[in-house]
Amino acid sequence: MAQKSIDHAFTATSLTSTATDPTFAGALSFMRRRFTKDLVGADAVVWGVPFDAATSNRPGTRFGPQAIRRASAIFDNDPQYPFNREIFAEMAVIDYGDCLLDYGNHQETPAAIERQANTILHSGAFMLTLGGDHYVTWPIVKAHAARHGPLALVQFDAHQDTWLDDDRRIDHGSFVARAVRDGIIDAGRSIQIGIRTHAPEDFGIRILYGHQVEEMSAAEIASIVISHTNGAPVYLTFDIDCLDPAYAPGTGTPVAGGPSSAKILSVLQRLHQLDIRGADVVEVSPPYDHADISAIAGATVAMYMLGLRAERRAAAR
Repeated sequence: MAQKSIDHAFTATSLTSTATDPTFAGALSFMRRRFTKDLVGADAVVWGVPFDAATSNRPGTRFGPQAIRRASAIFDNDPQYPFNREIFAEMAVIDYGDCLLDYGNHQETPAAIERQANTILHSGAFMLTLGGDHYVTWPIVKAHAARHGPLALVQFDAHQDTWLDDDRRIDHGSFVARAVRDGIIDAGRSIQIGIRTHAPEDFGIRILYGHQVEEMSAAEIASIVISHTNGAPVYLTFDIDCLDPAYAPGTGTPVAGGPSSAKILSVLQRLHQLDIRGADVVEVSPPYDHADISAIAGATVAMYMLGLRAERRAAAR
């Protein structure tokens, strides 16, 4: 027992130390990373944005960050499959906690998210966000573009999110339209994977529809993503409803006919060539989940995002 830890999120003596908490106990930060607002020395920062006032169907994604953190406990103390490396021995990762929002003043929400995202990005750390509905990507990608310039968007989703609005609306279906209109993302190098609905505009973004994803191999999908983004800096956003409801029932707008978690994780594993500047996992809605199926999928996707970051850092050495 002398080598075991408990409440590693608070008791860790190093940002690169390994947790050995029991999966059923201990403080539930993301993968037991240290809970701290101190950004010094952090290579990557995980934070939550518990917001769901923009949902068009079933609310509940405000509980998403909590659920993803809870589900991530099953990954915390082993070399991470399929990366076969101790991600946190090579990369200092902290859990920054959640974005502070005023639940009664939603018009202030985008500025609050963007302001707190800017604080994290100013440290130079990679930022991985746990949503929240997909509206939160709008202020977050704005903060990334302010730092990195226009970004190629790689979006795993059942929906295009290209519905136009009046720029004041709080809506999880319009962030892509805004980002293209404002020059924040480069539509010509952006791609959406798993789309199973129609929207009025595609803005020239390449789409791999659900039926196409079904017919393609993971290697083929990844190859298209890599070639289409063509070396551009990338923002990677993953709406959990990209997955078929059989693999992610806990989401606000589920759409049948989607890919399995196994297939999409296999795609993600192959994206290590992408220059990913920021990433998020959104739309996990625990009230509609069963046995943490969606939360586990979301936590796994988030872990893969950190694994890709660790692999890229290792290759750059």
